Amino acid sequence: MDASQAEREPATADSPSLGQQLVAQMGEITRARIQDLALANARANLPAIREGQSLKALRDMEIGEGDKAVVIAAGPSLHRKQVAEQLLAADYDGAIIATESSMLYCLRHGIIPDLVVTVDPHPSRIVRWFGDPELTEADLQEDDYFQRQDLDSSFAKALRTNAEIIELLEHYGPQMRIAVSSSSASSVVQRAHQSGMQVYWWNPMYDDPNRQDGITRTLQAENGLPCINAGGNVGSAAWMMANAVLGKKRIAVTGMDLGYYADTPYRNTQYYYEALALAGEERLEEMYMHIYNPHLEQWFYTDPAYLWYRDCFLQMAEHARCATYNCTEGGILFGDPIHFTPLADFLAA
Repeated sequence: MDASQAEREPATADSPSLGQQLVAQMGEITRARIQDLALANARANLPAIREGQSLKALRDMEIGEGDKAVVIAAGPSLHRKQVAEQLLAADYDGAIIATESSMLYCLRHGIIPDLVVTVDPHPSRIVRWFGDPELTEADLQEDDYFQRQDLDSSFAKALRTNAEIIELLEHYGPQMRIAVSSSSASSVVQRAHQSGMQVYWWNPMYDDPNRQDGITRTLQAENGLPCINAGGNVGSAAWMMANAVLGKKRIAVTGMDLGYYADTPYRNTQYYYEALALAGEERLEEMYMHIYNPHLEQWFYTDPAYLWYRDCFLQMAEHARCATYNCTEGGILFGDPIHFTPLADFLAA
């Protein structure tokens, strides 16, 4: 079923949908899903961390002209709104911070990000954004994550695209900095080093860093790295680094839909299988929430994970020492204190 068949008001607070009920549990669900793997990765990465540089080193660098930064995430609006073309046409010279999932998009358009960010600990998927030299057709048959998604439809041509990103990183890697989470899989760490990228290490926050027996505090004691509130996803982590690390005061986010266009089939959403496992085919519709964007006068839909990311981002933005502009021109990320504005207007200001 397409979401366009369900343009309606969301469930009320008195009768929250199944998806809305899960939003409140997403922090706990996410920790249960990735925490053990993330900590194991962090400890396995200790030798590389001790030989490498901390993210703190970036605070002493002038990255990008002026006080502006543009975050490039890989949501569907990235292509629909031609973000790269707009940046190039405007001769934008401020900082560009890209998620690893948008790296191929940037390099294809001749844009070399000032900083790439990666955080997810998944053992096999994230390395695909860097090009996986070990990728086989059997791997593709086993995991259709990229083939069915709209994050970058070119990954449907998987093996050809895999070779392309390997070639691009061989050429551009030495010109790029990357903020690598201590939780990253060894395959990601290896590819970052193989490509000649300048690696800067950091820890994502797993719990309150002031908690003496907390995981975040324990991990920081082990590796000495700065801890960043990543907001549960790489796009939010990139935005946080633009302000807290690079010191930028006007930050635009692009490709941060945190949702889907109404004509996107549920099967093509990022967390489709997780939703199916939780709700079953008969209740799948209840997992998705339909949200009207008043700035665009358009409906979008989202899932519990993305709605949780949105809630986290709004809380983070409220306490940030910067002005945040959502220049995605799509999706569900709106509300105080975010300025929802076209990218062209941000670039011209």
